[in-house]
Amino acid sequence: MILVDSSVWIDYFNGNQTSQTDWLDSALGNTPIVIGDLILTEVLQGFQSGKDFKTAKDILLGIPFVPMEGQILALASAINYRFLRRKGVTVRKTIDIIIGTCCIHNKLTLLHCDRDFDSMVKLLGLEIIDI
Repeated sequence: MILVDSSVWIDYFNGNQTSQTDWLDSALGNTPIVIGDLILTEVLQGFQSGKDFKTAKDILLGIPFVPMEGQILALASAINYRFLRRKGVTVRKTIDIIIGTCCIHNKLTLLHCDRDFDSMVKLLGLEIIDI
């Protein structure tokens, strides 16, 4: 299954055409995609228009849901962050280490366009859609 990061969803809903949004557009309805609670929040909080918010909410709530929080993932995320720091890598956003750790823990492949995940691929074994 594929977890789509907010970086891709935001580009998708803003009409920004990238290789990741093209992949997402062709995959919707054809490939098993899931969404996590943190990603749902990140994407929906950015809508200014109530109509656009409702449209996006309806689309995203139709996608199977994966919880991304909890004690086990919080601890694993902290451990992964500390490991990366010891390797000289600082992940800029805490939410990204949680998303990456959730993918690793749940054996999900990540579709993203955010450089914070690059070190997780190399050093933690995060699986990604390579475009």
